[in-house]
Amino acid sequence: MQNVLTLITSENNPVPLDERLVNQSFIALEKEKAAIDNIAWLSEGRACDIFFEGVDADKVTAQLRASLVNKEGAALPVDFIVQPRENRRKKMLIADMDSTIINQECIDELADAIGIKAKVSGITERAMNGELDFKEALRERVMLLKGLKESLLEGVYAERITLAHGAKKLVKTMAKHDAHCRLVSGGFTFFTSRIAQEAGFHANEANTLIFNDGALTGEVGEPILDKESKLKSLRETAASLGITAEDVLAIGDGANDLPMLKAAGLGVACHAKPNVKSEVAAQINFCGLDALLYAQGYKDEDIVSE
Repeated sequence: MQNVLTLITSENNPVPLDERLVNQSFIALEKEKAAIDNIAWLSEGRACDIFFEGVDADKVTAQLRASLVNKEGAALPVDFIVQPRENRRKKMLIADMDSTIINQECIDELADAIGIKAKVSGITERAMNGELDFKEALRERVMLLKGLKESLLEGVYAERITLAHGAKKLVKTMAKHDAHCRLVSGGFTFFTSRIAQEAGFHANEANTLIFNDGALTGEVGEPILDKESKLKSLRETAASLGITAEDVLAIGDGANDLPMLKAAGLGVACHAKPNVKSEVAAQINFCGLDALLYAQGYKDEDIVSE
């Protein structure tokens, strides 16, 4: 089976994708006795494919992680994804929202607006790193927001929530090329409905905040959407489209994303929590989300501008 290694640097990266980085990757492949076929540039100085055979993708990933470092042993600012060449362009995108498609955790921003961010964000961090039961952690945090006015949520969305770099390019380009794009969040429909429209998703799923007389009751609608719900959404949506999990790109950053990341044909940990990085080989640590277009073989001329 032929595999492909895609090397990607950020457009704002002071270290371009040059001959030196490509040669380091060649050396890493040769250490694993890979037979290198050819190289193809997707974006000059930013993204390229190296096609190879004869060695498993996981071994190459581990070797690259050890090889693409500076003299001090720190990772060079280059992302890479290794995968089979066949079926690399996916027909469906399923994405987490908080700290993935957007730069923030919405519930933490709501808490900050009323002066309790430290208390809430500590719970969020532990839940996203898999240290707490997700459902109980969500109920606890929402209860702390009891009485918060709906108008304040509107203000938080307008003033604090921003799309992650490259998010709109990723979604709109995949949609243009007939991929179904779905936003699935353990957060709230109040935000996913707005973000889905802004970024260009076809559908969104999340938890429901309960209001009474324009203020939060401190309760969240049941059943709570959790990691198993995300996995179920991936499987059921793929089946409804007549495709399989191998045709899916899944992206996320937290422990509640792990089942869907592991089930997808390409599951990518994006600027993820430590426990997620330890379990998911494909990672984006330096670049924006548009790097995932290059990982699928898109070239600059194929990409929709933000």
